[in-house]
Order: sequence, then C-alpha cells, then structure tokens
Amino acid sequence: MSKRAFITAVLLWAGILLANSISVAADAGRTFDVKKFGAIGDGKTFNTHAIQSAIDAANQAGGGTVDFPAGVFLSASLALKSHVELRLEAGATLLGSEWLPDYPGDRASQAFLMAEGQEDIAISGSGTIDGQGRLLVQDIIRRILAGEINDPLIPMHLNWPGGRVKMIVFRKCRNVRVIGVTMKDSANWVQDYVQCDGLVIKGIHVNSTAYRNNDGIDITDCTKVLVTDCDVNGSDDGICLKSDDPGGGCIDVEISRCRVRSSASAIKFGTASDGAFRNIHVHDISVYDTFRSAVALEIVDGGVLKNVLVENIHAINTGNAIFIRLGRRKAYRPIGQVSDVTIRNVKVEVPAGAPDAGYEFSGPPPREPHNVYPSSITGLPGHPVSNVVLENIEIIYAGGGTPARAQVRWDALDQVPEQEGKYPEFSMFGELPAWGFYVRHAEGIKFRNCRITLKQPDYRPAMVLDDVRGVHLTKVDIGPMSATPVIVLNNVNGDVLEDVQYPKDIPKVEQIRRLGKSAEARAQN
Repeated sequence: MSKRAFITAVLLWAGILLANSISVAADAGRTFDVKKFGAIGDGKTFNTHAIQSAIDAANQAGGGTVDFPAGVFLSASLALKSHVELRLEAGATLLGSEWLPDYPGDRASQAFLMAEGQEDIAISGSGTIDGQGRLLVQDIIRRILAGEINDPLIPMHLNWPGGRVKMIVFRKCRNVRVIGVTMKDSANWVQDYVQCDGLVIKGIHVNSTAYRNNDGIDITDCTKVLVTDCDVNGSDDGICLKSDDPGGGCIDVEISRCRVRSSASAIKFGTASDGAFRNIHVHDISVYDTFRSAVALEIVDGGVLKNVLVENIHAINTGNAIFIRLGRRKAYRPIGQVSDVTIRNVKVEVPAGAPDAGYEFSGPPPREPHNVYPSSITGLPGHPVSNVVLENIEIIYAGGGTPARAQVRWDALDQVPEQEGKYPEFSMFGELPAWGFYVRHAEGIKFRNCRITLKQPDYRPAMVLDDVRGVHLTKVDIGPMSATPVIVLNNVNGDVLEDVQYPKDIPKVEQIRRLGKSAEARAQN
C-alpha cells in the first residue's frame, strides 16, 4: 500500500468513527440520572452500587446515557456495559476510592472503570474523572508495611507498571468513544485500551502526575483508532501505541492535533512490540517539557513497523528529537522489522539540562547531560532499519560538549555498544560520537532539507553513519560550531551527498571522513 493510499484509508476510518461518535443514547432516547438511583454527590458517600445499578439499567433497557450532574461522586471499581454512555456534566467529578480493596481482580488489570467484550460504549462530557492516585499509592504502601500484602512483586511494582490501579481498562471492545472529559491523578497508567476495534478519543484533558508510570493514553493491539484534539500531561509516556500479541497490532491509526507533556516520550510506539504497527498517521503535535523523545519508534519484541507517517511536530524543551530503534529484548522472539517510515516537518529544541526538571515525577537522571544524545536510527547487525525519509527537519541543540568529556571518538566507532537486549531509550548507548544524528545498521536512509544547529560548540561530528547501505543527503544544512570532520561515513556504500551546507569555516578536506570498507568492497575480498 502506498503512503497516499494508507493515509486515505486512515482518514476514511476516522470519518466513519467520528460519524458514529454521537451519543449511544441518541438512538435509545433514555437518560439514567445517577441521583435517581441513590447516588449522593458529596465526595464522601460511596456510590458504587447506585452508579453500577444505573449502568445495568441502561444496558438492560437496550442502551442509554448514565448522567452525572454537578457534584463529587465517590465510587469503587465500575464495569461499563454495552450501549451505555457515562456523561459527566460540567461540575461533575467521578472520584475513585483511595482504598486498594475497592478494586477487585488481578493486580495487573485492576482499574477504576472497566469493560471487556462490550460494544458501543462511551464516556463523555466536560466533567472530571479523578483516580486519587497519590492517596491510593499511600494505601498500598501502608498495607505492605503492615504485612497485609505479601506478594513479593508488589514493592517492585511501586516503581514499575503493575500492582497499581489504572484509571480505565477497556479490553476487546467495539466502537468505543471517550470525548471531552478531564482525567487526573491515576495511580498507574491513566488509560489502557486493549484489542479494541473502532476507538475514538477526542478532546480530552489528561493531567496525571500523581505517581510513576502515569502514561497518558496507552493503545494496545487496537484497530481503526482516532486520537485527536487532546491535551496530555503525564509522568510517563504521553500517547503510546503498544502490541502484546504477535498476531495482532495497532492498525489504521490516526493521532492528530494533540498537545503533549511527558516525563518519558511524547509520541511512542512500543516498548511492548510483539505485533504489527501498520498504516499509522501522526500529525500536528505540540510537545513541551518532555524528558525523552518527541518521537520514539521502538520495535524490540519481534514485531513489524511499516507504513508510518509522522509530520508537523513542534517540540520545545525536549530531551531528544527522533529515536528509531530495532532491537531484540526477548531472545525467544525473532528480530522484528522497521521500514517505510516518513518523518517530516519537524522542529525540536533540545536543552542542555533535564527538560522536565521541577515536575512532581520527572525522568530518571541520565548518565550524561542531555546534549550528548543526538537523534538516532539504529538497527542490529544484519537487520537494518530500512527506507526511512527525514524531510524538512530542524533540530536546535544546546551543544556545549567538550573533548575532556569524550568517551567515544568518531574514529573508534566499535566502542559504541550494540545493546541488543537493553530497554530502548534515547540514552541507551551512553555517549554517542555525534551531536546531531547517529545512524547505524540501516539502509535506504534519506535526509531532505534538514538543518541541525548548535547554540554552543561541540567536540563531535554533526553526523555519524556506520554500516549504512544507501544514504542520500539532499539540502542538509549543518550550522556553525561543529567539530571536524563534520560528517563521518564508516562502512557506508551507495551514498549520495547533494547540496550539503557545511559550516563556512570548515575546509573542504575536513568536511567528510570515510572509514572502513563499504559492504560491496568487503564482499569482493
């Protein structure tokens, strides 16, 4: 499928989904006021039975809207059912319990709002869903210290996902709409949509920095997805596509017109990447104060990423611009594939320090200052990342690197570790020998109309390409204050450099340095 064809398909699905995003109650014509079922919006009274009764009644009536008027409605875990919409009016808050026993079930899937195998379900309105994550985590810690929780994994899960309650988990559902609401303070991932078909998330606000792993939106193995006009502030990944099913994946997805702040990566595919990521269009995204990457595409569990277009990204105060990684985190899984990716119309400003400093749960301290990490495209030996186009890219780095801190020189590229099984992130290799772009184990890489600049001098080359077959640089502008050589090509063949603008004070003989033998030359020996 051509890029034009797959974008057209994604937009067609998006139009169908939006057309179907009208309230499920519109056809049924029924409204179920939670107060009429006994709910009291005083923020103290538990309303679990009343709210669940309203949901069940709407479902049994063939569909309807469960309406929350202004007030604070405290509840334990709730199960949403087919043909039911939860509507939070202005001034209404659905408040999650702060007590762990109020969330039954397996700890890996505990949630405030749950649905499995349902269809035509929705959450809408201008009200708020509050998970009380801080208090809930305090209750978990108290129970651990009191010996009430004996699971040895729980202490670990306080620092990693699992063992804590998510705000929303919808699994194997069809025609899901989440529109307009505000979500705040989850104890874990804010939203987790798993194996859903037909998902619209539109105009929501996520403000969740209550604890670690507060991913804003997680979408796992879902098809026909539209995420648009959302504002996300999370203490982990902002908007994240995942795949846990080797036979599944995220297919036909559009993410557009969103604003993202993250203590990890803003737009991320992975880390869970067992299945496919196909026919995906991400566009018109604003990123700020983000610890890791503006765009991170990570296939490390044997999956396939193909036919992806990312465009119109503006990121300020963000630790890394573009991170593309093909790895092998699971030794029992085959090495996956990353191919046919276009990233265009991107501008990123990378600061010298931690971009999310001062936030309640910021990213972990990096081993090196942020400015030592360039954008990178990395595969594995014999398994290249292929057919990647970077077009109309501008990245402004803080610079300031000095030779005294150099660990890996441009003429000692074999010192950069492969890190085949390591968790993927922009800092995974340690210090890299380039300040702008580092490309290794790749083929068919095209840079078109790209500009990379420094605010302060750096001791490294602007670009290092190692073990690359077929690279094309056209109208690449490298700003002043770069060291020499400006570009290093090691074991590269089939390269074409056209209209590359080097810093004016760099003599031609110091602009490019070629190392090693090309793949063709090695094959002849």
